[in-house]
Amino acid sequence: MRLIYKDFPLPSHALAMPAHEAARCAGEQGRYWAYHDVLFERQPRFERDDLVAYAINLNLDRERFERCLDGHKMRVAVEADLAEGRALGVRSTPSFLINGKPLVGAQPVEAFRAAIDSALRAAR
Repeated sequence: MRLIYKDFPLPSHALAMPAHEAARCAGEQGRYWAYHDVLFERQPRFERDDLVAYAINLNLDRERFERCLDGHKMRVAVEADLAEGRALGVRSTPSFLINGKPLVGAQPVEAFRAAIDSALRAAR
């Protein structure tokens, strides 16, 4: 089993795209998951100044982070994830695909266990 995390900024959230880009910029400095966790803790505070402050608090190189963010260096990658998700039928977050079968919304761990067990049985 493997987990693949994809960006899927919702168009209804005007600041989602820059937040996703910022996480990827943090990832360039090896801090993607730490930055990702800060975004979830601090949402919906995703204004540019907030995004930069989160980077500073994680001891990222500020100038490098700002160049990446302001230059939209990660936009194409985020948009590619978004397009891939749409092509797979994703319409909302969180959404999960377990062997191609959707599990949508915040689900209890039991729902994941059942979906994974079902996928494992089908693979045998």
